Amino acid sequence: MRKVVEECITEPSRIMAQEAKPAVSSENTSARKNLQQGFSLKRYSWWIQMIIYSIFVLCGQSVATLLGRLYYDKGGNSKWMATLVQTIGFPVLVPFIFLVSNQKQPAEDTNRRKYSPILLLSLFIFLGVFLAADCMLYSIGLLYLPVSTYTLLCASQLGFNAFFSYFLNAQKLTPFIINSLVLLTISSVLLVFSPDSSDSSTTKGKYAIGFICTLGASAGYALMLSVTQLAFRKVLRNSSVRMVVKLIIYQSAIATVVILIGLFASGEWKTLTKEMQNYKLGNLSYLMTLVWISVSWQIFNVGAVGLIYKISSLFSNVISTLGLPIVPVLSVFIFNDKMNGVKVVSMVLAIWGFVSYIYQHYIDDLEIKAIAENANKVTDERNANQVSEIPLVER
Repeated sequence: MRKVVEECITEPSRIMAQEAKPAVSSENTSARKNLQQGFSLKRYSWWIQMIIYSIFVLCGQSVATLLGRLYYDKGGNSKWMATLVQTIGFPVLVPFIFLVSNQKQPAEDTNRRKYSPILLLSLFIFLGVFLAADCMLYSIGLLYLPVSTYTLLCASQLGFNAFFSYFLNAQKLTPFIINSLVLLTISSVLLVFSPDSSDSSTTKGKYAIGFICTLGASAGYALMLSVTQLAFRKVLRNSSVRMVVKLIIYQSAIATVVILIGLFASGEWKTLTKEMQNYKLGNLSYLMTLVWISVSWQIFNVGAVGLIYKISSLFSNVISTLGLPIVPVLSVFIFNDKMNGVKVVSMVLAIWGFVSYIYQHYIDDLEIKAIAENANKVTDERNANQVSEIPLVER
């Protein structure tokens, strides 16, 4: 958003400086009003896109998590398949490459938009392999841990993300942001005290494996988000929404290839036919569950990477953490789970933390608006001085 604001602030001065006749104040005033209107439209557009991306993250994550639980509850037990469905849905995004606008950049930015093919390929391979490993760790954690413990450990990614963003992206940690991080973390931690969350039939060894894998996946996901934000600043500078979609497709495609290699190398693919036949809801439901899991994760990816592109990796993780308490609440209506006070308090704290983070962005928006207004005032005063210096005969 700050890039858009800087352009809107500096543009009036550029236009005024190019005016050959400063005495024509009416034309300058009209141009300034048009630029102010354009600035307001860009601000509103920024907020609308932020809301849309946030909805994608919340809906995609919630639906994918619930369907993933359904997959395990009804007879699915393949770790590689649970990992594969998190990335294999990328073809549904291919049409969006041709539908989304590819905003043209000014002439002076043309050279900066010529990305190095080797650098881009290295970036996509790194993110793709990293994504495949992270998805596998999450799948192992969800298989061996109770849902509450899994949710608790996933909430730790917010702290990891704040740490990595602070060092990699110079993330500004204001009191409102810190308050948001604390509240969102507590809201997820509370889920472990839910009465229906303590049952686990796994052995201590598998529990330890699930614990380590989930914690490692949370740290890895936080690092991947921070690296993605760093890539947008250093490598994919002045990129368009089309590049955002391409980034998701390329890294998902590479991750899918890596996971498929693991699936066939492990020999687990031989058990998939039997798993589908023994699925409690039937063969068709088995396939549809996997399909919609993959589609939901791609919707989540679009929202997550979109928020990184528009705001920051930390904000993207905040929205993701906000969705963690949503799943237990939705489980009350979908899986007939019990609703209790702990879940209600957890949800309230999550909303409170989210509002705190949004309020910080609201304050930043007001500050940017004030800077823009001050810049316009300085421009008006400069034009007035220029007019006063012209002889009366020429006016």
